[in-house]
Amino acid sequence: MPEADKEGKNYFLDTPITTEGFFLKGSNSLDWGMKNRLSRIFNPKTGRTVMLAVDHGYFQGPTTGLERIDVTIIPLMPYADTLMLTRGILRSTIPPTYGGGIVIRASGGPSILRDLSNEQLAVDIEDALRMNVAAMAVQVFIGGEFETQSVHNMTRLVDVGTRYGMPVLAVTAVGKDMVRDARYFRLACRICAELGAHYVKTYYLEEGFDTVAASCPVPLVMAGGKKIPELDALTMSYKAIQEGAAGVDMGRNIFQSAAPRAMIKAVRGVVHDNLKPREAYQLFLELKQQEAKSSKRKAVAKK
Repeated sequence: MPEADKEGKNYFLDTPITTEGFFLKGSNSLDWGMKNRLSRIFNPKTGRTVMLAVDHGYFQGPTTGLERIDVTIIPLMPYADTLMLTRGILRSTIPPTYGGGIVIRASGGPSILRDLSNEQLAVDIEDALRMNVAAMAVQVFIGGEFETQSVHNMTRLVDVGTRYGMPVLAVTAVGKDMVRDARYFRLACRICAELGAHYVKTYYLEEGFDTVAASCPVPLVMAGGKKIPELDALTMSYKAIQEGAAGVDMGRNIFQSAAPRAMIKAVRGVVHDNLKPREAYQLFLELKQQEAKSSKRKAVAKK
């Protein structure tokens, strides 16, 4: 049996023990494992995240820019805090050496040929744990035909997630009969948070987004939405962050950009470094030019 060390003497009696609060809004009372997983999604230094959404194929097939994820998305992974994707793509395409957070799309069912609100839970918690993901995402259709079903999908996921230390991301989807305004998104985001979602993804609004963020007691992440010009996307990201968002979850505005790598770096500048839109756009243009020169050199070298 090894010899025991002597009893310690330095108890730092002049240094009070401190208990630090967790850095994310509304998350201080969560269990350690839940906080650890959220820290894989949100950068603890800034309290923000750049999520790269590549889960579009789960309802609309090979989306433009995602035809070959191994070619178009793998090079962007080092610049994303988090990937949001399906388990099929995770297992078939994403290298297990990726060190960022993984958010698994956990709901699904109908395709674009049907009513999208008729979703069910599509991933089991045990499989999520096997994949070592940081969170599970579920679509919530407030105002949709299957509103209650989608809310119950979320609450069931919250129940099992709480049991196993797995955060749940609620993704707000606009119901067909609802006006896309601040009143609607305050309603949708608050319902998700009230019923247990650990953070919420929603769309940016030119008027009233700050009230949506303020009335949501958990972190709010801005959805990128449809492809728009790069400067507009950077401006939207900047406004969302300044008005209370804890990050962005962008897909098409990155992987459908003329220079995806330059774009995700510019988005990071906005989210983590508080670059203003024009500064971020100038960075995008410079990086785009550098990439074009590099590609030209490689093409010449191959000849």
